Amino acid sequence: MMAPRDPHPYSPHVSFDGGDLDCGSGLLLLIRKHIDPLEPGQLLEIRSTEPSVREDLPAWCRLTGNELVSELRNGRESSYVVSKGPFIRPVVAVTDGHDTGQVSEPNRTRSPAPITQPIKAVTIPAELPQPTPAPAIRPLSVMGIGSWPRPRWMLQALHDHMEGRLSAEEFRETADDAVRLVVDAQRRVGVDVLTDGEQRRDNYASFVGGLLDNCQLIPITDLLPYVDDPQKFEEELRALDVPAAKVRHPAVFGPLGRSRPLAVHEVEFVRSLSDLPVKAALPGPYLLTRTMWMECLSDRAYATREQLADDIVRVLREEVHYLLAAGAALVQFDEPVLTEVVFGRPAGQRTFMCGALGARRQVDEELRFAEELINRVVRGLPPQRLALHVCRGNWTPDERIALAGDYRPLVPLLSRVRVGTLFLELCTPRAGDEAVLRELPEDRRVGVGVVNQKSPRVETVGEIVAKAEKAIRLFGKERVLLNPDCGFATFADNPITSGTLAEQKLAAIVEAARRLRQRYDLGD
Repeated sequence: MMAPRDPHPYSPHVSFDGGDLDCGSGLLLLIRKHIDPLEPGQLLEIRSTEPSVREDLPAWCRLTGNELVSELRNGRESSYVVSKGPFIRPVVAVTDGHDTGQVSEPNRTRSPAPITQPIKAVTIPAELPQPTPAPAIRPLSVMGIGSWPRPRWMLQALHDHMEGRLSAEEFRETADDAVRLVVDAQRRVGVDVLTDGEQRRDNYASFVGGLLDNCQLIPITDLLPYVDDPQKFEEELRALDVPAAKVRHPAVFGPLGRSRPLAVHEVEFVRSLSDLPVKAALPGPYLLTRTMWMECLSDRAYATREQLADDIVRVLREEVHYLLAAGAALVQFDEPVLTEVVFGRPAGQRTFMCGALGARRQVDEELRFAEELINRVVRGLPPQRLALHVCRGNWTPDERIALAGDYRPLVPLLSRVRVGTLFLELCTPRAGDEAVLRELPEDRRVGVGVVNQKSPRVETVGEIVAKAEKAIRLFGKERVLLNPDCGFATFADNPITSGTLAEQKLAAIVEAARRLRQRYDLGD
């Protein structure tokens, strides 16, 4: 404890003792645990005997938008007071025109808070449900990839819920209203397959960190101490179009379990609103393994990346069984890291879409590992109701970034994964010549990206028809589905476009599909 003679100028609302933990061995997790429930402007005191915190904490504050208000030292111990968000200094009291030197503050008491989440015992189901029938998806069907821009009030509810200010029931009611709006927009334009717009998710992948047992979400800025070059990583985060402090990362602190559904409730709610086929998207097993594996953190629960992957495969497999039993017509696995592996920068550097901080191996080895994980998840399940989406980088509208090149390096993997549909980004100029995809097996449908979701322009129906015609010549009319390249709001706080523009783009695809069905006598 700091000596009474040496107080901070402002009294903290909450205080905790971090002992000798440094920012790379769990202190940031404890800070986040204590600061998230606070209101903006409230103060957290961190007591520490670790000297490196003096340098790391200010960098963390800069990246997260919090403010280091004061710092005191007493022997080996230091005490830091951090404001959640910018700190507004209290108004100085004035009497008879003279500064009294006293500040007007309410009395503040320090409320205790747990410093760690308890590790839950993992329960593995004795048996898994089998798929139930679902509506068929006809050729040239139109659908979104997954995400849809969230209304402002939904974003606020999402953050309030994640930080403990909104109950689960209140959040569910708000999210249900947002999903109704997304479904209404899709039905207005006449899509063939619905998604819920991922309204309940903070982003396309990390949301599972808030649902799986023994995993918690932390902002990606909290990972600064885990990287080889913190200064370079900080610069990369500052360059993102996605606000770095808003992007959360799943941190594993015990054996993974699935006592709550990841997306089953999403499918059940959309199915209650419409009889149209419903698609659910899940982060793929390779993405989750790369994302969740962090030395000095996940290795407390798992000795190797492969052991972590075993449990990721298990929980995803459980979820897919329950999704197909709930009537999902299509379950889509998102694997954006595949393109980072083959098109990313050399080892020792990273692109943001990688999302993972663990060291990667040689390209061929990583692709074999990804293929193995996907096939283990889907083993024995109907391929026609399973899909893989390969993303080319949906965190920025800048088309000049890396991840450029045709799909040739991925064709062997795409040919061997046991899914019936491949959703591929083909409208971005970075995707190269799609003719290399002619080698794909004939039993694979191809969801062809026919509009660039990042473009501010609505593609003409004629342009979409021409793009689809090229795909039909490559794959045949029975194998083609039509969709945007990627989601419209992969990250909740950084929608690529507006809801209005998203609806207009889907409407153009629907009209193009109508003309193509007439042209190829596929019904209307």
